[in-house]
Amino acid sequence: MVMAAKDDVISGKAWDDFCDALKHAGNQILRPEAPSDELSRAEGYRYLTRLLRIGLEMHLEFSDPDFPGFFLPSHETGKIGADNPDNLYYFAKINGANDYVIRGTRGTVFYLSIGTQKGGYETNGKMEQTGFIDAANIKMDAEGRFELILSQKEQPGNWVRLEPGSNAVIVRQTFLDRKTERPSQLKIERVGSDAAPKPLTAERLQASLGNVAKFVEGTATVFANWAQSYLPHPNEIPPANQAVCQAAGGDPNIFYYHSYWQLAEDEAMVVHIPRIPECRYWNLQINNWWMESLDYRYHRICHNQNSTQLDADGGVTLVLSHKNPGVANWLETAGHDRGTLCFRWVGAKEHVHPQTRVVKLNSLIEEKRA
Repeated sequence: MVMAAKDDVISGKAWDDFCDALKHAGNQILRPEAPSDELSRAEGYRYLTRLLRIGLEMHLEFSDPDFPGFFLPSHETGKIGADNPDNLYYFAKINGANDYVIRGTRGTVFYLSIGTQKGGYETNGKMEQTGFIDAANIKMDAEGRFELILSQKEQPGNWVRLEPGSNAVIVRQTFLDRKTERPSQLKIERVGSDAAPKPLTAERLQASLGNVAKFVEGTATVFANWAQSYLPHPNEIPPANQAVCQAAGGDPNIFYYHSYWQLAEDEAMVVHIPRIPECRYWNLQINNWWMESLDYRYHRICHNQNSTQLDADGGVTLVLSHKNPGVANWLETAGHDRGTLCFRWVGAKEHVHPQTRVVKLNSLIEEKRA
């Protein structure tokens, strides 16, 4: 096996196999139910290149569980599965047979959670939780510093459980306002590790490239299937299947809603939440068909409790449209005429379901003038 990998890398066959596998992932962009307009197709192929960048970080650059490091699995130009624009995500590869320590400072970010997972979109299409903690249950010193142990055997103090199959750690930091909040600063290392990583081998490179290709196609397939499943309820926001969301790596404190939207130039979708229950956080975000959040660097495509204006009765009304109707809580389509969306309750005492209706844009503008 080692000699075969050496021969494949030296001859270039390993690279050719990798490129051929990547080509196959393009079939997900050409699925019959997927939009075929220029923007959607262009974003679809860009999406595959983004998955490739994330996959290379995950399965090559940061793939050694004996020498783990945090990297960003979703960010401004790399997005997976309705990535939350309010979140800063960290991800590290681990081995459930090892013990690990995470050291850091809390910062002032509104919400912080750390979970261990097993599986992968490149294998079984799942990232199932094996352990979890959030900042409300992490003991820290007066400066916000803390240590957190990850292991199969329970430890005193801050501890997150590992299973033999645990292979990843995901950190979610959720901002109410990125301009004013400071993120946590975190580092992870294997307990008892004091050596340096071994040089790259042909066997490891070949395996990593294979996993990267599987990750690109597997991730694209998982969320293409999700988008397809939303088509029966356009412009509505029903509760998602929570078991499916959790099996794909969801935060257990979150109750998710996913859906599909499609609007003509003269239409708007009005989203009304009758009341805001006691909760730690909520948001509504707009995505493209590929379940990537729209470009939040330049467009208002997400609102949370900090950015919205409440209705007189304590509820909240948000409006999605191509043009700004001049009302509170507007969300932009950013040049898209269809896509997906996601609504979240985090730590809510109850789950008040959003109500939706599609109206003519002019009617909202006239109401505003009146």
